[in-house]
Amino acid sequence: MLNSVRSTEKRSFSNRCHLSLLVLMFALSGLIFIQVGAESIRLSQADIEKLGKEYGAKAQRRLESWQNLLTELANDSEQDKLERVNDFFNQVRFIDDIKHWKKKDYWATPVEFLITNGGDCEDFSIAKYYTLKELGVPVEKMNLAYVKALDYNQAHMVLTYYPDQGAIPLILDNINGTILPASKRPDLLHVYSFNGDKLWISKMGRRTTLVGTSDRLKPWVKLQSRIENKDINLR
Repeated sequence: MLNSVRSTEKRSFSNRCHLSLLVLMFALSGLIFIQVGAESIRLSQADIEKLGKEYGAKAQRRLESWQNLLTELANDSEQDKLERVNDFFNQVRFIDDIKHWKKKDYWATPVEFLITNGGDCEDFSIAKYYTLKELGVPVEKMNLAYVKALDYNQAHMVLTYYPDQGAIPLILDNINGTILPASKRPDLLHVYSFNGDKLWISKMGRRTTLVGTSDRLKPWVKLQSRIENKDINLR
């Protein structure tokens, strides 16, 4: 179904996640406040067939597999949802934004990610976040987390999941496909994290200081708007 490419080699990671700390801090300092309504990632069969005609049979099969996954996992436990969703998206190819989108930093919607069968660390994390959200996992339990991957000296993004309030979160990552507590990932230095509502400074995976709302992050606001409007920006 999906081409399985999960690289852990340092030389291939050197070009990943073109997210300098300067860019991160600039995003944090930008003050924009745009309210975006709740987004759904459900696609009708008509939607999928239309996209298949435009982007090909393989893209259609990936979208169908994703939508089938939503149906299959509807009544499963949250732990099973985490495992299956993490494994599903980690089959997608890693492709750097410069090569893939001709941009230094582009946050793709889950539909764009699957149609093109490729993306970088943000795209993996965003697709997992929205899929788990659609499956009923409360957004209060999830954060998109900016970290520094110490082994590669690179900025990176992962999805964190809090089983209980105050618990050490679990890490869903495209580099290491095994879901582990943040305490078992000393290779990640947490910088800040956010979800649909809030923005925190993070330490050891934990939310330590609430610094505002997540609509201060311009790429996040743009992404939410595109998902809500079902925009697809492909060459």
